[in-house]
Amino acid sequence: MSATHPYSSGNPKVITKPGRYPTFPFRNWWARSWVGTTGREDRAITVSDTVIEFQGLTVVQVSQNQAAVVSDPQNHIFVIKNSGFVAFAIQGTYDVLSIVDQTHLPGVVKDRLTGVILGWTHEVKMKSRVSAREDKEYVVATFLNIPASNCAILQRGDDLELLGAGQSVITNPSVTLRGLYTLGENQLEMPTKDIFTRDQVPVSLTIYLKWQLTEPLKLTTHGYNTPYDALRDKTQSILTQIVAHLDYSAMVKQRSLGPDNLEDGTDPSSAFLDALRTRAMDEMHEAALEYGIILKDLAVIDRQFKGEIASTMDKLTTRALQAQVEAANVDRENSNKVKQEEGALAVAKIKAQSANAQADAEAYSIVTAAKAEAQRTKIEAEAQAEATRLAAQAEAEAIQIKAQADAQVEDQFAREMQLRRTEILRVQAYGPKTVFAPVEGPGAQMGNAMAVGMAAGMGADARQA
Repeated sequence: MSATHPYSSGNPKVITKPGRYPTFPFRNWWARSWVGTTGREDRAITVSDTVIEFQGLTVVQVSQNQAAVVSDPQNHIFVIKNSGFVAFAIQGTYDVLSIVDQTHLPGVVKDRLTGVILGWTHEVKMKSRVSAREDKEYVVATFLNIPASNCAILQRGDDLELLGAGQSVITNPSVTLRGLYTLGENQLEMPTKDIFTRDQVPVSLTIYLKWQLTEPLKLTTHGYNTPYDALRDKTQSILTQIVAHLDYSAMVKQRSLGPDNLEDGTDPSSAFLDALRTRAMDEMHEAALEYGIILKDLAVIDRQFKGEIASTMDKLTTRALQAQVEAANVDRENSNKVKQEEGALAVAKIKAQSANAQADAEAYSIVTAAKAEAQRTKIEAEAQAEATRLAAQAEAEAIQIKAQADAQVEDQFAREMQLRRTEILRVQAYGPKTVFAPVEGPGAQMGNAMAVGMAAGMGADARQA
């Protein structure tokens, strides 16, 4: 027997008086009195803020994102989320097995091939004594935290159920977790087993697969745990059928087998390569739909031939490739030389154009300087001539003004005095020993005779000396 009282209106209620109480909520429950203390101040023992267990009374209070896993006296498991719980057990106990943080579960589930995180899990276990010497733990609750674009498959008997993204917990012992899956795109390189060509040369291929799981229930119904397991067997079967019709020489010629390699149709092996691109892709796409998978890309990115024939053919192929590489190197060197010569010619042309431009600039500067010098000389001559003309005009005007002033003098004495002043100025200008002779009239002839006599006398004196 046990008596429990759930939370009401968000507040816990504990009955303190013994006796019977009404049947609501539709079951008999009663209360008894008890007294006790827990914790010791001298030893600094405190009470947990989440779980309190004392003399049959169990109090649990979990906050947001927390969950408490509780076992009742009949070993029934239930989970309390974001709320509280109070119980008093008359027989047995209410055991709080674990307090779980639902947003930080410790167990990380990854895809073993692609490495994609599928979700997080945590198992809550309960100990049980199975014999006098042996104790075992049993899983009583499984917490799941599934991210967006992922899901989980649960199995109950022969039925499968799809569980979407979010936080979940499984407590029903008949429900098991089948697996976690991602609904996003995935890509992987898959090596195949040895496949024999039509001429019995073994080859090992490396396949590039790109897919997206859209219906996980179909995949698990067929018994596959991952999409890769479903695609691997079908891919191996289809490639075996196609490569069995393909010659070794055709596969050596084709460096990569995928949807990006297109043939012109003239090669005899192009039909088989087209079959590899079209039939393999079509058959794989159709087969993948049966498992709820959409195949988005399929390509053979590498191949390794085996056996003596393959070794011999690889040597011949390597020699041919080396010859092609050497020829390509020679062509590249010739092309580089031609480009160097073309570059040198272009540089010479540019230098010649630069020299011509420089010579034109120098000639233009010389012509411009000469024009400027001529223009300057012309301007200076014109300025000097204009200055001379202005000076002569000013002097003529001054003489004219003086003559007019002299002509206006009517007094005889004043005129005589002006003549004397002029005589004085003339003597001052030419010196006191200067002889002034008239150049017109009778005086002019006498002046000439005097000049001739003076010259003759000066010449005789010079000879005697």
